Amino acid sequence: MVGAEGLTTYPYRTPSEKSMQPQPGQFDEHIMAGLDYLLNELSKRNMKAVLHFTNTWDWSGGLGQYLQWNGFGEQPFSKYGGYTWDKNQHYVSQFYTCQKCMDELDTYIKYVLHRTNSINGKKYTNDDAVMAWEIINEPRPMEQAAVPAFEAWMQHVSALVKSIDKNHLLTTGSEGQIASFYNMSIFKTIHADKNIDYLTIHTWPKNWGWFKDTAIAVSYNTIIDSAGAYFNRHLKVAQQLNKPLVIEEFGLPRDMHSYSINAPTFNRDKFYHFVFNTVMKNPGIAGCNFWAFGGIARPKSGQVFWKNGDEFMGDPGGEEQGLNSVFDSDSSTWKLIDSYTHKIK
Repeated sequence: MVGAEGLTTYPYRTPSEKSMQPQPGQFDEHIMAGLDYLLNELSKRNMKAVLHFTNTWDWSGGLGQYLQWNGFGEQPFSKYGGYTWDKNQHYVSQFYTCQKCMDELDTYIKYVLHRTNSINGKKYTNDDAVMAWEIINEPRPMEQAAVPAFEAWMQHVSALVKSIDKNHLLTTGSEGQIASFYNMSIFKTIHADKNIDYLTIHTWPKNWGWFKDTAIAVSYNTIIDSAGAYFNRHLKVAQQLNKPLVIEEFGLPRDMHSYSINAPTFNRDKFYHFVFNTVMKNPGIAGCNFWAFGGIARPKSGQVFWKNGDEFMGDPGGEEQGLNSVFDSDSSTWKLIDSYTHKIK
């Protein structure tokens, strides 16, 4: 994520002091210096970043923050404040017809793309540490009535990005069919755009109800069958468009849906193995990104969600800490990842 938007007292969101855009058109150079540092360090290691500009979801501000700035009322945050799924969908869907909201996001995107790294002097548009830009994390029209405006906005942003930066790849950030009322035509439309270089999908067995509660082992065959079918449906679209497909997010909780670092990862490892093998067997799938690297961070015993001052890990603050993160101590998972990375070379 390039940066968070807005100032907030919402406890599960990116804290205000780490917001890159605290107010519309105001950008925190201190936060952007952190992105400069990250890109510089990636370049030293011959690593590549996929950077997305904003978010459909509220945990970083995202589209809802622009609506709040422009008089649409308070964001219906997902953990409290009378939240309902329908209320959230309706709120966010208004973004695609709010011209001032869209203009403010354009200003932010231009600011990022015209930046020169304060450490190494590289223009972002020339930086070899950037593999791709991504329009938004998990774009969704949210309501059926918003589909035409949503598709037009995606096309507008893709053209804007490519008008400034022709050196890097561009993609959507899409979850796939599930993001569009199971309508594959919306997924195909936003990726058929001439400015979009590859297709993305995400795969979330927990969030999408492929198993319930702790029943990962019991439902494992359902998880695999559902994931395989999801991959295949989107691969067909990629082949029709003659563009690569990337499984850019996938994950699974630890066994018994535990957040404890001491819980085993037997089923997660099997799921990773299935995804890696799928990529190896299908040349049309250009790669995959497991979610997510947790490193040396650790979940706090007896605490589920992130609190200000806690270490950051792969799980956003509004999700259970330790839910999908792969920690440095998860040796069996790293062995599997390492094996795959050597094979794909």
